[in-house]
Amino acid sequence: MPTNIIERDYASDWLKREADSLYSRDQGILLIGQGVVKSGTVLGRVTASGKLKVRTLAAADGSQNVAGILLDTVDTTNGDERVVFIARDAIVAHQGLTRGSDVDTAAERATENAALAALGILVREGA
Repeated sequence: MPTNIIERDYASDWLKREADSLYSRDQGILLIGQGVVKSGTVLGRVTASGKLKVRTLAAADGSQNVAGILLDTVDTTNGDERVVFIARDAIVAHQGLTRGSDVDTAAERATENAALAALGILVREGA
């Protein structure tokens, strides 16, 4: 009987270019209680604590504003987790990104892409 192999998500699935000397990367704390957050997830930053969480349109704590894209998959089930994320100067592939559950129309994705572009993160189709 064949064994099923499940591959995890890799940054190379969506990150196509970043600046030299790790300039594109930043560190932060991903907030507890979000379960497993996949590489390529668009993040927002909570204004009061400065911690990161999955960006959703419905948020009212500051995390509705784009802060960057999570580099590696992490599990926040049992506590806050220190993470690295792409915060600036990069090119990413649209199809590799994971967006908040309420970012589901082309217009909402375009708005989020524009917010990423303001950080210097360019979203490309098939990059």
